[in-house]
Amino acid sequence: MSNTDSFIDEVTEEVRRDRLFQGFRRYGWIGVLAVLVVVGGAAWNEWSKARDAAAASAKGDAILDALMPEDAAARAEALAGVTLAQSGAAVPALMQAAAQEQAGDTSGARATLQALAADAGERQLYRDLAAFKAMLLADPATALDERLSGWQALAAPGAPLRLLASEQIALAYLAAGDRDQASSGLRAIIADAEVTAGLRDRVERLMVAMGEDIDTAAGN
Repeated sequence: MSNTDSFIDEVTEEVRRDRLFQGFRRYGWIGVLAVLVVVGGAAWNEWSKARDAAAASAKGDAILDALMPEDAAARAEALAGVTLAQSGAAVPALMQAAAQEQAGDTSGARATLQALAADAGERQLYRDLAAFKAMLLADPATALDERLSGWQALAAPGAPLRLLASEQIALAYLAAGDRDQASSGLRAIIADAEVTAGLRDRVERLMVAMGEDIDTAAGN
């Protein structure tokens, strides 16, 4: 290789090195930013997990403390504080309603359950469960149409408690003296593919008490 060729190669290599350094100076911040984003995202994720774990632990401790009093009314009051202070308070709200009912405050328990059922921020299962329990606590003198309206909303297709609500609809018809409607509803429950063994057994025993033919119901 001649001196001229060697000189040209050195110059070419120097130009490449210079261009590389210019590229680093111009675009290097992108790589630094990407590293910072990755590191920052990982740190944020770990902090969020720690925060959520601490919040869950605090909520659990608050619920356990609220359950300590032996008096049902005191437990209801303590659980009410947990419900108001914590987000996602469906479980303590259900416990509060149970304590209120145990203390004889049926209207207060129903109000607590209705508030939970109306909370759009809670999971649908909790909302339906609260509405279901609130319906169970309704005044027995409530008009049939009003009771049926409440139960039918819970018995809509796809609702998590639809079969249990359907059972209550049949019981409401039976209490009103409409045996045909009650029997039809009970037969529909037995024929449903999603009916549980416990519910089927309960419905069949009710139908026996009504003098209905269970074999015919199962065949339908």
